[in-house]
Amino acid sequence: MAELKLSSETRDLTRVERIGAHSHIRGLGLDSALEPRAVSEGMVGQTSARKAAGVILQMIKDGKIAGRAVLIAGQPGTGKTAIAMGMAKSLGLETPFAMISGSEIFSLEMSKTEALMQALRKAIGVRIKEETEIIEGEVVEVQTGKLTLKTTEMETVYDLGAKMIEALGKEKVQSGDVIAIDKASGKITKLGRSFARSRDYDAMGPQVKFVQCPDGELQKRKEVVHCVTLHEIDVINSRTQGFLALFTGDTGEIRAEVREQIDTKVAEWREEGKAEIVPGVLFIDEVHMLDIECFSFLNRALENEMSPILVVATNRGITTIRGTNYKSPHGIPIDLLDRLLIITTQPYSKDEIRKILDIRCQEEEVDMSEEAKALLTHIGGETSLRYAIHLITAAALACLKRKGKLVESEDITRVYNLFLDVKRSAQYLMEYQNEYMFSEAPVAGEEDDASAMVP
Repeated sequence: MAELKLSSETRDLTRVERIGAHSHIRGLGLDSALEPRAVSEGMVGQTSARKAAGVILQMIKDGKIAGRAVLIAGQPGTGKTAIAMGMAKSLGLETPFAMISGSEIFSLEMSKTEALMQALRKAIGVRIKEETEIIEGEVVEVQTGKLTLKTTEMETVYDLGAKMIEALGKEKVQSGDVIAIDKASGKITKLGRSFARSRDYDAMGPQVKFVQCPDGELQKRKEVVHCVTLHEIDVINSRTQGFLALFTGDTGEIRAEVREQIDTKVAEWREEGKAEIVPGVLFIDEVHMLDIECFSFLNRALENEMSPILVVATNRGITTIRGTNYKSPHGIPIDLLDRLLIITTQPYSKDEIRKILDIRCQEEEVDMSEEAKALLTHIGGETSLRYAIHLITAAALACLKRKGKLVESEDITRVYNLFLDVKRSAQYLMEYQNEYMFSEAPVAGEEDDASAMVP
């Protein structure tokens, strides 16, 4: 049998950064008075919509709003998802934020109401408080099998087991470090380096953090806060592999009995002061894709005391509610619409399109001439902002092909001719529809031929 040999060569891997449609968004671009800046945090224009979103955001942060729903409605390409992403970035990591699209709910391998329930519980956080015993002090000396720690008031020598010796070596703990040891788990956390050792220049590095030597007793009780979502608790308690199921994506259907037990337990923790509920935000894009059953489910869910803030977006006008023969504004039932605070977005002006394209060029690291940007802005105004943004990277590749360093108008023109926008694509289909299979737009004089092809 041939021996498998592994090459000892090492290759430098270039760090690859994925650039998403909204990766340039850093927040809502509001000042301290919730007034929108013209261009800030990746946001341009939509001042009225951003201000309204900022008011909702402040109410969420202050805990003054729960079980409410917000609708962001506007034409395609007017920044609805960008506003939702800006809200998520402004909320930070402390507030749970979940995102799902209406069409995605029907593609998952579970019932649509189960998919909605999981999305809702992903947006509900539980802040669990518990007290743990820790040993916190400055390392005086590390010897074989022994560790000497001190505070400003006392000093103690501890005998170490094999696991603790291994943990100290892994953390590279040395004399002068300030550490904390969790007595229950044995976990060692390096808090920093003592200020008393700030003159030891040979032990310093660019990332060294100096802290004060702890005072009081070495052994103390400390409150530790864990933040998890209800969905994470559901998965951990309903799968044999526990929390590993969160990484494998094997969540599947979760039984109602499991959720009831978890809700009961969380309610007990709340009464005992061990936990608190943190209602987050659930964003449903393309909400018009939901059917009447999903809308009824959301109506009931919003009445729950632990319900998150629901933010939905749509680009539909008056259209049919899926699963019924009735029409309604945005394809949403009237009883649910009555619960919604509605924020509208407006089409971007050419000046705003130009500013957005400037931001996207910077985000995608594309150098473009002023003439090329002017042409791209004109294309965005005549077609759509999304189409113009798509042309940025394509034009950069065309520039690279001709060994240029600056994207010029000729590069924009080249990719504009290569890739059609919706209007030109529809026009092309109308011109050549008789050459396509199963075209539903009949051509004069060919109805009989088309019917003859049907078996």
